[in-house]
Amino acid sequence: MKVALFIPCYIDQFYPQVAIACLELLERLGIDVSYPLGQTCCGQPMANSGFEHLADGCNTLFVKNFIGFDYIVAPSGSCVLHIKEHLKNDSQLDLVKHIKATTYELTSFLVDILKVEHLTSSFPYRVGMHQSCHGQRGLKLSQMSELNAPEFSKPGKLLSLVKDIELVELDRKDECCGFGGTFCVAEEAVSVKMGKDRINDHTKQDVEYITGVDMSCLMHLEGILNRQNSSISVKHIAEILNGVKA
Repeated sequence: MKVALFIPCYIDQFYPQVAIACLELLERLGIDVSYPLGQTCCGQPMANSGFEHLADGCNTLFVKNFIGFDYIVAPSGSCVLHIKEHLKNDSQLDLVKHIKATTYELTSFLVDILKVEHLTSSFPYRVGMHQSCHGQRGLKLSQMSELNAPEFSKPGKLLSLVKDIELVELDRKDECCGFGGTFCVAEEAVSVKMGKDRINDHTKQDVEYITGVDMSCLMHLEGILNRQNSSISVKHIAEILNGVKA
């Protein structure tokens, strides 16, 4: 199995430890991982802003970088959803179709493809799980609370395999944090209020860490936590599954 690691640009620039944790975790699970050095932004910011037609260069570069792999794995639900829904290249339709079908968010890859049932990591802290909107509603990583349907959570299943972790139950477990990509720029006040509401829910449960599958959401929450001088920290789920030392 040849797997390419797709690292979003904001993780590359601000949270490289998340990329390293993702690589180490996959290698620990016996995967042959490659990191295409020419990769840059996937084009999601342009698409989110209504300028998808300006992302042709990103599309072409993405296809060029990720040719020839069995799977493409990324520690970001929103970037994966963008590739699955918006990647296009009219001259390479079959190749684009293959890339879309084989691009996975990390936890989905671990649960659906590798079918991970055991982990050796330990994280002895109270942890709140933030369900990001793109991952939950776009990639179906977990069940939506408004549906009368059996509950499931791929990130939650993996976290339950971590030794000594104490996962808390939130009052509103799948509420949006307010980040929303360019939404947090265009509607700053609304975005911050939504973020504060999410943090209040975690604070009420006396968590020590907030985790999730999207570092973009966690970055938004981290900024608010820092301004509140909160003792709560954020950790991407890849770091916890990889056995990061707090």
